[in-house]
Order: sequence, then structure tokens, then C-alpha cells
Amino acid sequence: MDIDALWSTLNELIGDPRIVGVFWATVKVVVGLVLARLASSGLVRFIADESDAHQTMLIKRVAFYVIFGLFIASALSDLGMNLGILLGAAGILTVAIGFASQTSASNVISGLFLLGEKPFAVGDVVKVGSTTGEVVSIDLLSVKLRTFDNLFVRIPNETMIKSEITNLRRFPIRRFDLQVGVAYKEDLERVRKVLLKVAENHPLCLEEPNPIVMFTGFGDSSINFQFSVWAVSDSFLQVRTQVPMAVKAAFDEHDIEIPFPHRTLYTGSVTDPMPLRLSEGRGDGSRHAAPDPSAADAS
Repeated sequence: MDIDALWSTLNELIGDPRIVGVFWATVKVVVGLVLARLASSGLVRFIADESDAHQTMLIKRVAFYVIFGLFIASALSDLGMNLGILLGAAGILTVAIGFASQTSASNVISGLFLLGEKPFAVGDVVKVGSTTGEVVSIDLLSVKLRTFDNLFVRIPNETMIKSEITNLRRFPIRRFDLQVGVAYKEDLERVRKVLLKVAENHPLCLEEPNPIVMFTGFGDSSINFQFSVWAVSDSFLQVRTQVPMAVKAAFDEHDIEIPFPHRTLYTGSVTDPMPLRLSEGRGDGSRHAAPDPSAADAS
């Protein structure tokens, strides 16, 4: 091909409004993508000290999509598309999708309520029904949890709104309650002092609020107490495991009995142990114990 002809062809292409429009639309999309990422990241750094992780994540996403959407709209305009018609079609499509996905709309609205109420944040440990885990993310449709056995659980926002949610790390400290039973023969004041000494010697039990030893009732075979100690929320699982072991060791050291239920078989006026005799089995060579009828006649 002649160089002059090639140059003439290039001039024609450069002068073609459609080619120019495609070029500038591509430039705007690329520039918009870069600016949206830079602007959203800068905005996150600016508000990081005033917002929690959930709000920061949501603001970053909204800022990115708004800025990038504006550049996309400008690029479509350069390509000659009528934005009015496009927006009208988008509105009709949005209404149709809304009717077709009412559950998703409900989850979105529930997500906005969660955002406003803020019962928990990313990083908190929550219990929802029978599921307990750390909040990984809070999105418009669902909340993602990571359980302690490293499972990923997705819970729809609508379920979160309707369920009872327990935030295990909302406050810096938690109380651990241990139900303890001792024998009736034990000195209760001595038992109380031994329990308080366990809390005093344990490094994870807080001195303030004070540990509590509270009487809860007379049981069938024991006198029951509730032993309550406070600990930092992050150390609660260690306290829950170690304190019962420390109580058992202290009771063994001080010869304090932890009783278990006893059952007595009463046979009327006969207070002696029920006499038994061995009888032959039914053809299989086995033998089993049976009450001695002669003992009953003797009575």
C-alpha cells in the first residue's frame, strides 16, 4: 500500500466522529476506573478514624460505583447514546426486577436497618440462633460469619432483623458463671473462701468487678452455689476452661467433696439389703440374680 494512501486513510479514520467517540469513550472508562479507585481509597483514609469497618467498607463501595458510573454515563454519551432513553429503560428494568425479587428487596431494606441500628460491627463475635461466629462482612443482602471451626456462614439480612442476636464482644468484659455443688457436711464459709482464693490466684480473673459466691439452693444431694468471675471478653474461652479445672484442684487439695446423686432402694419394712440368690437361665447355661423368696417369708 502506498504511504500517501495509508496516511490518507488514517486521516479519514481520525476525522470520523464515530472513531473519535469510541476513542474518547475508552479513555473515559479507563480514567474513570482509576479515579474511582483512588477517590474511594482516599475517602476511606480520610474517614477511617470516625467510622467503623462496616461503614468504611460501605462508603468505599458507594463512592467507587458513583464515580465510575458517572464516567460510564459520559462515555455512553460520547458514543451517541440517548441517556434519557437509557435511564427510562433502566427504571422499567429496576421495577420489573423489584417485583421479581421481593426477597432481595427485603434483604436490602433490612441491611439498611442494620446499618442504622448497628447492633454489631465487622470483627464482633455474634450468636444468631444456633450459629456463633465472627462477623466477616455486612453487605446489603446478607451478613457473613466465620465460625470457630472455620466454616463460612451466610445469613440473609431479613433473618438477622427477625432473629435474636447476641453480641459476645460488644462490651470489654464478660462474666463466667460456674454452678458448684458441695456435700452437706462441708463448712460453707470454708467453701466460699476456697472459691474466692481460686479467683484471686487465676491471672485472667479480674479483681474488679469482684468475684461472687452466691447460694442458689439445697439440692437432692448437695448444697449448690453459683461461682461468678469476670474476665476480658477476649479471654473468656480460656477462663471458661481453666476456672472449673482450678476449682476441682482446689476442692481436692482441701478435701471438699463434690457429691453425686445417691439412690436407696426401699423394700417396705425390711431395711436390710435385699437378699439375692442365683438361678439357672433358660437353656443357655446363663444365670441371673433374683430376690430370695425365703427372705420375704422370713419377714
